Amino acid sequence: MHKQLPKIAFIGLGNMGAPMAHNLLKAGFAVCVFDLVQSTMDNLEQAGAQQANSASDVVQGADIVISMLPAGKHVESLYTGENGLISQLKAGTLVIDSSTIDALTSKAVASKLAEKGIHFVDAPVSGGVGGAAAGTLTFIVGGKEQDYATALPILQAMGKNIFHAGDHGAGQVAKICNNMLLSVLMLGTSEALQMGIDNGLDPKVMSDIMLQSSGRNWTLELYNPCPDVMPNVPSSNDYQGGFMVDLMKKDLGLAMDTGIKSQSSTPMGALAQSLYTIHSMQGNGQLDFSSIFNLFSKQEKSS
Repeated sequence: MHKQLPKIAFIGLGNMGAPMAHNLLKAGFAVCVFDLVQSTMDNLEQAGAQQANSASDVVQGADIVISMLPAGKHVESLYTGENGLISQLKAGTLVIDSSTIDALTSKAVASKLAEKGIHFVDAPVSGGVGGAAAGTLTFIVGGKEQDYATALPILQAMGKNIFHAGDHGAGQVAKICNNMLLSVLMLGTSEALQMGIDNGLDPKVMSDIMLQSSGRNWTLELYNPCPDVMPNVPSSNDYQGGFMVDLMKKDLGLAMDTGIKSQSSTPMGALAQSLYTIHSMQGNGQLDFSSIFNLFSKQEKSS
């Protein structure tokens, strides 16, 4: 006899949450959704989801609750704030929070929920909107081994690479360490390519040389920031789509806060945060983060 699939409540149907919920439906899960935007709920209802009128309504009878929210304050308010879900969820429920937030908030929410017998894992994602739609996201999970094991089949319906980083909060720390490194790689690659261009080199040839040399990195392999060097990436589409500058700026802010709390030395991350903040303030916040390439271009400087 087949084991019955758990009933899932999904809260937060933004650019990432909606396609993630779609993939759960495709995998055969019963999903009830809630978001403040009615049209996103309507779309998912057409795909087979139930929709609820409120957060407290959506979790009724749920075995698993998944949230995908903008910031730590929203996660804290949803679960442990006044009228939080802590008073609605039955003991034994597993909460999977896929928001990218600070590790301290994540740990605090986990601790309060545990007092009521509610399980919690932080499971931030990497892979962007494209990965969410394709079901190829990377999930970086923090929480107890047993809760990770319970979450795994649900995460596998939405992602391809699932890692257990450690206890509560570890998923958040690993995610922002990765994104801090990514920002530094993108800045270094942009700077190097631009200096080659300034000295008369073809950026495609320069990229090919670096790909076969010791400067090789992910941005050169899969996400070249120079327009028209690589097809099907944001730089060749006026930096539309992908991972927004403002989201990278947010993650670098989380990285700097984490570094201060752990007394870590992060000079490269701090510089990256400053440069992405400048780039955002110049009106580029909605563009893909590879658009930082333009910060180094002579045309940009002279315009």
